[in-house]
Amino acid sequence: MILSNIFLGMIGAPQIILIVVVVLLLFGGKKIPELMRGLGSGIKEFKDASKEEDTASNKKE
Repeated sequence: MILSNIFLGMIGAPQIILIVVVVLLLFGGKKIPELMRGLGSGIKEFKDASKEEDTASNKKE
């Protein structure tokens, strides 16, 4: 618990800017939209699967 507070206090605007610059250098500007699209579709599939699981467990009861 204390460790999480220490790490959250260390991340600021300069660190976020540095992370964004490194990501841009590694993947390039054209590749990032494709990565975000894939991430979004993965999250959507996960949510759909969890909803299906909830409805299936409700029908069993």
